[in-house]
Amino acid sequence: MSASRSALSRDEIVTRVTALLGADAVDTDPRELELASVDRFKKYQSVHGIFDGPIPAIIAYPRSTEEVASVLRFANDNLVNVVPRTGRTATEGGLETVIDDTIVLDGSRMNSVLDVNETDMTVTVQCGVPLQQLEDELRERGLTTGHSPQSKPLAQYGGLVATRSIGQFSTLYGAIEDMVVGLEAVFPDGTVTRIKNVPRRAAGPDIRHIIIGNEGALCVITEVTVKIFPYHPENTRFFGFLVDEFEVSVEALRELVTAGYRPSVCRVYSPEDANQHFAHFSEGKSVVVLTAEGPEPLAAATATGIEAVFADRPHQRVDSAHIEKWFQGLNWGQDKIDAEKETMLRDSHLGYTTEVSINWSGVSSLYHAVIDRIRSEYPRADHLTMLGAHSSHSYQTGTNLYFVYDYDIDCEPRQEIDLYHVPLNAIIVEEALRLGGSMVHHHGIGKYRTPWTRQEHGSAYPMLERLKQAFDPNGVMNAGTIIPLEA
Repeated sequence: MSASRSALSRDEIVTRVTALLGADAVDTDPRELELASVDRFKKYQSVHGIFDGPIPAIIAYPRSTEEVASVLRFANDNLVNVVPRTGRTATEGGLETVIDDTIVLDGSRMNSVLDVNETDMTVTVQCGVPLQQLEDELRERGLTTGHSPQSKPLAQYGGLVATRSIGQFSTLYGAIEDMVVGLEAVFPDGTVTRIKNVPRRAAGPDIRHIIIGNEGALCVITEVTVKIFPYHPENTRFFGFLVDEFEVSVEALRELVTAGYRPSVCRVYSPEDANQHFAHFSEGKSVVVLTAEGPEPLAAATATGIEAVFADRPHQRVDSAHIEKWFQGLNWGQDKIDAEKETMLRDSHLGYTTEVSINWSGVSSLYHAVIDRIRSEYPRADHLTMLGAHSSHSYQTGTNLYFVYDYDIDCEPRQEIDLYHVPLNAIIVEEALRLGGSMVHHHGIGKYRTPWTRQEHGSAYPMLERLKQAFDPNGVMNAGTIIPLEA
């Protein structure tokens, strides 16, 4: 946590931003400012009304790229920290305000779908367009973005691109960086940058990736163009298999994906994790979940590949209706978040995840290293009510592991984060890096994985630092995110 470097007082910041946008485009309500100081990494403290970090000075709601530029120029000229947000589904502290008198720049009112081009198969949207809204509109036309993260009911496009998000159909459609064609963004000096929409080019480094995944530490994303695809729900086929061992299930996934098949959903749950999703049929085994979709010949070929991979492996088949029903309830909207809050308050119980990635050859080692280390070294291991993992996004060279841990809380609410979440998160990150994997697969670095940013990037870390120095020389963009605050 750091003091503001601005010569302006809190009241002066509020007055100046209000003058730029108008009173109807700002919020200084104390409760809203408290909620804006954290994201879901501190959901337990938040539900108990604990907000220990610096509280932002103002929430600004620009309605255009020009207004974004005006706020950023003001902040840059006056050394005021800015935390950009849309959707507010971040889980790694990226939306926390760690500098006094921060401006929270909320792009949710920039919510127009600008163009649907069914010839070029692209859609262009402003940063505040909700993913669920866009997907519903496209499906009425027989189209889809192919992007379906669990946060789909709440997520908005600026945040999806800024955090390098991924969706449940990623093995077929790719992650957000595979979908983005072009962008518009504003840098802290007010410069508006547009990266044009073309199918591919070899005109130097791919500069889209300066913006994609920047987590608000370099710029504010204002507009995005993404690919769209034909939507064929009538062809989707659901598969479920029970397999005795987690490693055998992962090997089946590896064989399927490296052979060239692309099931849209491609998941393996360890027995512990499976039990919380599929208790009515998992029988203490690993559960494999797969879906084949797309045009009928493609879906049929994928289904044939799935059947072939499991034909020679011991397994039990799961009724596809169970898998379809489970998937329909997988996404998290406000109703589930509200129910989770009630559970936290009533039961002093919490569940979190930490997702990392690893090459196929390291999956088993990472899985056992994390589980064994938590069980043997973590001093509150007996408070865990569930510890498991699943693979949910696979590639030719490897997969992710989504470690899931639930625990009963035996401490004051303020202490939970340091006694439970932070140390458990640290063990998983440390083991992933030790075994040559990545410390984060798709949630972003935020502010809680920055202690390992240097280790993650190794000799490439100076490139990351130089991007920060070049594009945010005054250090006003989301301080403490990606780059450690002390750096």
